[in-house]
Amino acid sequence: MQVSVQDALKLAVSFPPPRYYLDDRESIEEMIRQASMFNLIDTHTGDTVDFWILTGSPFDQSRFDRRRCVSVFGTTLWVFSPEDIILAKLRWADLSGGSEKQFRDALRVFEVQREDLDTRYCAMWAENLGVAALWERLLAEAEQSPEAPNEKRNDPVAVAFGGGAIVAEVGEA
Repeated sequence: MQVSVQDALKLAVSFPPPRYYLDDRESIEEMIRQASMFNLIDTHTGDTVDFWILTGSPFDQSRFDRRRCVSVFGTTLWVFSPEDIILAKLRWADLSGGSEKQFRDALRVFEVQREDLDTRYCAMWAENLGVAALWERLLAEAEQSPEAPNEKRNDPVAVAFGGGAIVAEVGEA
C-alpha cells in the first residue's frame, strides 16, 4: 500500500470498532515509518486484510506496478496480482521461520489462479527473493492437489483476491 503517515488517521477511522479490529493510529504510523505490514480483521466474519507498506525494493516496486483495479460488491479496490500475492506469502513464510499458514495461503492462491498464472515471473522472483525452494515445494504440492473447483474460478471475490490477500489504497493511485 502506498500511504503516508498523515493518512494513518484516515485509515484508522475508516474501520471503526467493534466491527473491525485495526491497530491504533500511532501503531499504524509506526508500521508506515518501518515500511512493515499490519492487518485489519472483520470481527463479524473473521476475514483479514493484509496492508503491505510499499518500500523501494525492486520486488515491491514490481508488485505495485502490477496491481489491478477490481470492483467487488460495488467497491473499487486495488489488488496485487495473484503471482505477487504468492511470492509475498512465500517470502513471509521464509522470514517468519517457515510459517505453514503463509505457505498454505500461497498454495491456495495458486490453486485458485493456476490457469492464469505467469509461472516464469514467479520462478524468477522466487529465485531473487531467496524462496525458490518454497516455490518448488508449492509446485510439487499443487501438482498433487486437484484443480480448483469451477465455482471458485467463477466467484469474483475468489478470483480477485485469490485466497484473501489484497492491497488497499489509501493514498493516491
